[in-house]
Amino acid sequence: MKRFVTEDSFWQLFPSAAIGIVVAEGMKPALEVDEAQKAELEALLDRANVLAERHLTSDTISENEPVKAWREAYRAFKTKKGARCSIENLLKRVLKGKPVGPITPSVDIYNAISLKYALPVGGEDIDAFVGDLRLTVTEGGDAFLPLGEDEAEDPTLPGELCYLDDAGAVCRCWNWRDGQRTALTDDSRNAFLIIECVEPARVDDCRAAIDELAELVERYLGATIAVKDVITSDHREVVIAQ
Repeated sequence: MKRFVTEDSFWQLFPSAAIGIVVAEGMKPALEVDEAQKAELEALLDRANVLAERHLTSDTISENEPVKAWREAYRAFKTKKGARCSIENLLKRVLKGKPVGPITPSVDIYNAISLKYALPVGGEDIDAFVGDLRLTVTEGGDAFLPLGEDEAEDPTLPGELCYLDDAGAVCRCWNWRDGQRTALTDDSRNAFLIIECVEPARVDDCRAAIDELAELVERYLGATIAVKDVITSDHREVVIAQ
């Protein structure tokens, strides 16, 4: 059995946070997504890039509300220099007129949801987790190989908030940089998908985003949705694999 556990050290920093969870089982490989479906996903992503513009009320990226909220959140824990929330990177591309393009079906789906709702969305391969996945403030020293790199990066910092399993860091600085070891691939069958919300007024947006994410993964990747849940300070863990 594997669980996703949010630890006390996280809730001490963010007592009003909400974390949406989708566990998708039996996803079909990217090669089995037909051309018509790929075209639909590309159109969905194009539309999401347009919808993201409603969240951009300023030409200065740091003055937009979703970005401001996450920059403030990042000041609450130790981060690598220059680390930013994943949603800031996506919105910055839209602001600069460089829309987010297709990558692979699973990533396109969660990028589309992230852009539409201006919330960070991520995905991991559950089968690659070693033991439970935990969201916690680390003591530092956790091993980490960044996605797309050949050599390990410096280990986690004392006081850094990150996702960890028994083998090391899964995602650094909460939702800044994903690790290669657990990243979704074109052949991943079982996915842990996550949407993070630090603004209490936007919890309903988080719930709507989770519902839509689950529906799209089911429709386009043929997955069975084994878990759809929202983690809060009153409900801190969930079983993600038997």
